[in-house]
Amino acid sequence: MKVPPPAVALLFGLLMWLASSMVAPVAVPFAARVGVAVVLVSAGLTLGVAAMLSFLREKTTMNPTKPGAASSLVTGGVFRFTRNPMYLSLLLYLLAWTSYLSSWLALLFVPVFVLYINELQIKPEERALSELFGAEYASYKARVRRWL
Repeated sequence: MKVPPPAVALLFGLLMWLASSMVAPVAVPFAARVGVAVVLVSAGLTLGVAAMLSFLREKTTMNPTKPGAASSLVTGGVFRFTRNPMYLSLLLYLLAWTSYLSSWLALLFVPVFVLYINELQIKPEERALSELFGAEYASYKARVRRWL
């Protein structure tokens, strides 16, 4: 939890770009690749901004390296559908990048990103939130999935 998830996503994006340069791109028309990428980025941006606005409304921290500093549990808005909309938005950006790169090799980094975020970011956050919010967080976890 010491490395902010946006920095992790940027690193994965760089690795995906490097990997894509090692293999020929999948033959997909440029307009189709860009169209899919724009849709995915738009969805990610909408989700991420909505999540950040929810945190601002609740006046709680959105610093992913210090989940213990949370002053309230945010469960409304996009948090009714996913417990981690900001990480989901990063995933959508990486999927958009994969589409733009049109690389099967770059796509292999997407599940690795999900595993990394699950193990090294989300699970420690969940432990911290369980300590802070107890039964309220347990009830929320039972109602809302981690990703979707």
